[in-house]
This record gives sequence, structure tokens and C-alpha cells, in this order.
Amino acid sequence: FLCEKLGILPEEVMAEGDGGNDMSMLKYAGLAVAMQNAEKEVLAQADFITKSNDEDGAAAAVEKFVLA
Repeated sequence: FLCEKLGILPEEVMAEGDGGNDMSMLKYAGLAVAMQNAEKEVLAQADFITKSNDEDGAAAAVEKFVLA
């Protein structure tokens, strides 16, 4: 909903997840990032696997793809 409202295309979205509840978001996003310790189905959906939650994986992905 928010992407449509702001005119953001799916290919412009990066989503990060680790559980089955994140699957629809990861499928929608142009870049699907999974935490290293994610569930198997999430790892299979991911375009990129980052560090685990305990190793600040979300921050590492933002640094790599957004801030770089």
C-alpha cells in the first residue's frame, strides 16, 4: 500500500526477513535479503543472504545496498 501511495516500484524496494511471515514481502521486493539464520523457505527466496540477526545482518545489508 505504501509503495503504491508513494509511487515506489517493487524493483526499487529492498526487504529483509527471516521468517515465513516475511515471505510475501520478500516476493514483492526487487531485492529480497534473508538473515543467515532465517528459515529454509526464506533462504530459498532470497536474492542475497546477509549476516545473522545476532551479527547485525539487517544493518550490514543496508550498508551494502543502500549506503554504499
